[in-house]
Amino acid sequence: MKIPPYPHPRIAREGWGILAGSLVVALLVTLWSGWVSIPFWVFALFALQFFRDPARSAPDGDLLVLSPADGRIVCVEDAPDPYADGRQTLKISVFMNVFNVHSNRAPVDGKVQSITYFPGKFFNAALDKASLENERNAMVIQTPQGHIVTAVQVAGLVAKRILCHAQVQQTLYAGQRYGFIRFGSRVDVYLPPGSRPRVAIGDKVQATSTVLAVLPEAHSHEQSPA
Repeated sequence: MKIPPYPHPRIAREGWGILAGSLVVALLVTLWSGWVSIPFWVFALFALQFFRDPARSAPDGDLLVLSPADGRIVCVEDAPDPYADGRQTLKISVFMNVFNVHSNRAPVDGKVQSITYFPGKFFNAALDKASLENERNAMVIQTPQGHIVTAVQVAGLVAKRILCHAQVQQTLYAGQRYGFIRFGSRVDVYLPPGSRPRVAIGDKVQATSTVLAVLPEAHSHEQSPA
């Protein structure tokens, strides 16, 4: 098992402001009334668990596709990749509820070819139509073996902000933290034909630790998407 570098706190930076504010409010209300402060402490505890960002160990293997998020598998199917020339792919989707870790990790080693943000709606992220109609951010990666893999952060019913910290031409390692989605959401992964899924609908997965699929071994380098 390889353990990649983990140069960030165990509580996601994206939640520091919310967590600090909720603690300050809870303390102030406590000084006024202990009973009234209970809901504020409950929210502070919820924020603490929501923005947790534990370190994870990644399994060895150059062709492994790691889960980009914690949650439950809601889709394993053949589908065109609308973010990389419409090529046919294996699509795997992970749905995150509000109790899952919402830090997003790169599914493979590779160089970022493009990052595209799409404004949209806020349907329940567990629904299939959320993939193409909800607010989303698509990141296309080319692996060292030439595979094209697309990871799409999709907002959900109460998710109001998608954060992507990766940049075009940046080289990512599998399991590297690259983004965050605030509250319920999903991540779609589009993989090249011949990829072999290791999960099924309904399976619970963990970011970095769970292998979603294995990429094909024999592969000629693909053209980077325009």
